[in-house]
Amino acid sequence: MLDPERCRQARLSRDARFDGQFFTAVRTTRIYCRPICPATPPRERNVRYFESAVAAADAGFRPCLRCRPDSAPGSPAWKGVDTTLERALRLIEGGALQRGSLGELCERLGIGERYLRRLFHDRFGVSPKSYAIYQQCLFAKQLLHQTDLPVTEIAYASGFRSLRRFHDAFRSRMGMNPGELRRRAADGGRGLTLQLAYRPPYAWERLRDFLAQRSVSGLEWVGDDHYGRGFAWQGAKGHFTARHEPRHHRFTVTLELDRLAALKAVVGNIRRVLDLDADTAAIEAHLAQAPPGLPLVEGLRLPGLWSQFEAGIKAILGQQVSVTAARKLAQVLVDTLGESDAAGYRRFPEPAAIAASDLAFLGMPGARRETLRRLAEWHLAHGHDEDARAWLTLKGIGPWTVDYARMRGASHPDIWLGGDLGVKKALGELGGADPAAASPWRSYLTFQLWNR
Repeated sequence: MLDPERCRQARLSRDARFDGQFFTAVRTTRIYCRPICPATPPRERNVRYFESAVAAADAGFRPCLRCRPDSAPGSPAWKGVDTTLERALRLIEGGALQRGSLGELCERLGIGERYLRRLFHDRFGVSPKSYAIYQQCLFAKQLLHQTDLPVTEIAYASGFRSLRRFHDAFRSRMGMNPGELRRRAADGGRGLTLQLAYRPPYAWERLRDFLAQRSVSGLEWVGDDHYGRGFAWQGAKGHFTARHEPRHHRFTVTLELDRLAALKAVVGNIRRVLDLDADTAAIEAHLAQAPPGLPLVEGLRLPGLWSQFEAGIKAILGQQVSVTAARKLAQVLVDTLGESDAAGYRRFPEPAAIAASDLAFLGMPGARRETLRRLAEWHLAHGHDEDARAWLTLKGIGPWTVDYARMRGASHPDIWLGGDLGVKKALGELGGADPAAASPWRSYLTFQLWNR
């Protein structure tokens, strides 16, 4: 439950640490804002507080044009605890209800439709489908503000199958027509540039250095203030560069994509890779007691990989070798089997390419090469990248590989790599600890120990 006094103090101070944790709605103007809105603060008697943007919209408020609630970071306090709902949101954000039915989504979640509807009603006051449509509208609003894409292409990129459906949904949920928000970029270019906000603090240098030590040339590029890579995702191909802007608590992302229908899912995955939606203040307050006195790196994020498949392949390449040796093997794999686009940006090898190769060019034991091929064949047979725990049925893949893939390829917040040598050493220096006390944020404890 929201604490009105805490919300009042946060909005009056425009504290960026609360950005996305709640939204302020003004009864007189019927507008809702982020806590960091630069507008003159309304009087408290005219204010209502909501946990989510969709709840504010459902109550009849429209989004502010100055602070743009569509740009707020996510991760309210319950995320990481209500795992079923969080997983449902992740699948919806990835387009599950655009490509399939509610029943198919429930089948993937292993729950009934009635139960899922109740989860959404209790948390947001709306149905799963209404939530999905509102998120599509918020993403369209962001594109209208920040890009020069035509309205028709924005409708398509946001997941709407017809322009009429887009106009109707946008008008009913945003309180205005898309044309009222239309803003053309000065250069008229076709490249996409988006601002992705996060909630401070953000330990960029730690994340950057971790990614740089493991980066694959041609596939990824890392600099003092940026990270980028080539990718394939949901039938689309492209590349992006995310440039850190700490003064504004955001990344500016330049993105090229060959299929706009996947844009929303791609942007969501970029947010996950950079862990932009974590509430590190809340996470670290919890970790400080597990174990008590643990020295913490403030604002530490989970450095993501683009997919669980890529994370699984890299985990197998890294079995029983150093980080440097694993990176060299990954480089050889990408150089040999990874595709390149016209601009020379590489993409991680597809499962079909790995499955069809004998991988003799990799300097590693034959048994491990066969494990790589088995994992690729599994992905060809199942065609999705949802839950790596199913890999445990494959010969050569154990719990550590699966946990690593879930932690870095799906950014699961509650993975404990207790068997890792670095984690064991750090725990020994601290005199031991009970990792269960760190749940549901054991992935962050793992990285805190790696960063000692």
